[in-house]
Amino acid sequence: MESSQHTAPHPLPEGPIHPGGGRRIDWRRYFAPVGAVLLAIAKLGAKAKALIFLLPKLKLFTTAGTMLVSVGAYSLIWGWRFAAGFVLLLLVHEMGHVIQLRREGVKASAPMFIPFLGAVIAARSFGGNALAEARVGLAGPVLGSLGAAAVAALAFATGSDLLRALAFTGFLLNLFNLLPVVPLDGGRAMAALSPWMWIVGFAGLVALTVLLPNPIMVLILLFAGLETWRRWQVRKSPEQQAYYRVSPHARILVAATYLVMIGLLALGMTATHLPRTFGDA
Repeated sequence: MESSQHTAPHPLPEGPIHPGGGRRIDWRRYFAPVGAVLLAIAKLGAKAKALIFLLPKLKLFTTAGTMLVSVGAYSLIWGWRFAAGFVLLLLVHEMGHVIQLRREGVKASAPMFIPFLGAVIAARSFGGNALAEARVGLAGPVLGSLGAAAVAALAFATGSDLLRALAFTGFLLNLFNLLPVVPLDGGRAMAALSPWMWIVGFAGLVALTVLLPNPIMVLILLFAGLETWRRWQVRKSPEQQAYYRVSPHARILVAATYLVMIGLLALGMTATHLPRTFGDA
């Protein structure tokens, strides 16, 4: 019996007939998904670009970003643990100024950190008079000293030399800021007492720069000299005389706060001082 095998033809793909024979491929079916992906990527890129331009305007990003940069810079000298603690102590100090500025009715920005120079706050003024400026100036060292004291208490409770060194540095930082020369905090406090104190403070800063010469101290001395000269030049104008007019009771209160702060910070430094043992194992 003769048998034959019949092979059924393969079904042809759908689509129009190519003039050259065979079936023409509809490339749109293949490129459509690719185009959709490319379009999605383009939209995502546009949103990312908009976000990049927006980030510098965010106060939180500015503060956190500059804090990270400062931690990285200080880590090159002290290691990241000490650097992170030091920057946090700076933040506490600066937040004292921010809180008091807002209590005085002055809009203040979040702190922006500058490696090896500390931090700055943008504000249109320091209050309506010299007494308000003194309160703003003293608020930073007050809150900063409380922060350093909290670190000191934790250091003594745990026996951590790292925390003890951080506390000592915090006390030193706030004591240095109480030098009676603008633009340091002590200079702002002296605005409520007498502009003549700026001359005394500037002379002390010159002596300190001679004893501890370094580029940072020279830069602080330059800024202090320019600001002191500017304020001294306009001190006798009617507006400035009204600005520096402070009641005797307020002067006594500012002076007492200033002197007590110096005494407590000196005690804090003494209590947290760690003797350096060069060459010991």
